[in-house]
Amino acid sequence: MKKNKDILGLLIPKKVSIGGMTLYKRQGQVVGRVSKSNESRSNTLPQFKQRQKMRHTQALWKMLKFCETMFTERGNAYQNFASLANRLPVVYVDRNQMEQASFLMPGIPVSDGILPALQQELSEVNGVPALMTGLKHGEQYEHEKLWLYTAKQEIEGPTPRVRFSKRDVSRQEMTVVDGQLALIGEEFANNTKGWALVLVSEKRCSPQAIITRCTLYQQYTTEEALQVAAKSYGGLTDEDTFLKP
Repeated sequence: MKKNKDILGLLIPKKVSIGGMTLYKRQGQVVGRVSKSNESRSNTLPQFKQRQKMRHTQALWKMLKFCETMFTERGNAYQNFASLANRLPVVYVDRNQMEQASFLMPGIPVSDGILPALQQELSEVNGVPALMTGLKHGEQYEHEKLWLYTAKQEIEGPTPRVRFSKRDVSRQEMTVVDGQLALIGEEFANNTKGWALVLVSEKRCSPQAIITRCTLYQQYTTEEALQVAAKSYGGLTDEDTFLKP
């Protein structure tokens, strides 16, 4: 096996940390970077908001990735999901109690692709709760599949989490309403759930996001929630501190 040495004569594996430095090889050269810093980490309001967004995006993906998904418009599925989930409202959670919390809210992406998006709405048909879709009766894609994603807000101890599931749907179980198809059932009245119907044709899909009446997440978007969460992370840094020479 070929072995490489750095300028100190040490054997260097793929990556090694020594005295606060991480040493690794890049294009045949040994490169070092600081792996530990004693400087306090800044936590300005914009930085804190972005970190909270990233935290929530990662928590949602940990739940969603257990379902079969199609995100085809970026380098990989997570990058594609994250680029869309970053547009969701910021939710602020206490680091000590709810680091892994995730919240059901409108707009959580479940797919991204080049087929036309299906318009979807929670409504009623003859007094029965329904998920109205933009699927037209009589118009069908070749090798078409319909995936219904269901998201449910659950509380596990002190931690809210969103659980996702997916099932195949056939046009035969849908009802024609004014020329368009709808899924009808009492489940669509559940305020702790959300849904998204995705159209799939071979390796293509429609870009869809969850629609829901769930409002739990709104409690975690307030100024009070922001202050409580920020305190658990050591407080916010005054932005003016970093503007002074």
